[in-house]
Amino acid sequence: MSDTAKPTASDRYGAVSIFFHWTIAALMVGMVFYGWWMEGVREAAFAGEASFSAASSAYNWHKTIGIAVLALSLARLGWRLGHPVPPLPAHMAAWEKGLARFTHVAFYVLMIGMPIGGYVAASSFTGNFPILLFDAVELPKLPVPQTSDFQELSGSLHGAGGWVILGVLALHVAGALKHHIVDRDGVLTRMIPGLDVPEQKNRP
Repeated sequence: MSDTAKPTASDRYGAVSIFFHWTIAALMVGMVFYGWWMEGVREAAFAGEASFSAASSAYNWHKTIGIAVLALSLARLGWRLGHPVPPLPAHMAAWEKGLARFTHVAFYVLMIGMPIGGYVAASSFTGNFPILLFDAVELPKLPVPQTSDFQELSGSLHGAGGWVILGVLALHVAGALKHHIVDRDGVLTRMIPGLDVPEQKNRP
């Protein structure tokens, strides 16, 4: 029997990676709930219970944060390509490693794909609905069909992506907690500076 070695500094993510991880995670999860609230504001505007200017402003800030997520995600991907991540623990089963890689790839697809999908959906709106960043700076629309059918399709796909984000997040959190509570291998400390490594358990 041998004890699982405690993670060293080289096993942890650097400050830049940690910044990207938590900042993008907070923005993406916040955007899901913000999007649901935003749709409520729009419905209230149509019901005469809120102004259309308030609904328009809510959508513009959603677009602004989405573009910020896209920029941060591309920067994170560039940083990731130049800075290899710490290896997965050797004791992990093949299926666990495969699932971990799947969630990481899925997050990158969502981090980049969701803002682009939102941009496409916003560009499909007909009429005078400009894409305003910071509720002031107009962003050019993408050359996509501006029809009601395409607008409905792109909007529905973008909305469904919110549920995918929450699903992949739940899987990711479950895995992190398993590492910390069951495996006690210190994986969670890689992304949470100052978190105590749980008492190691013996492995054959």
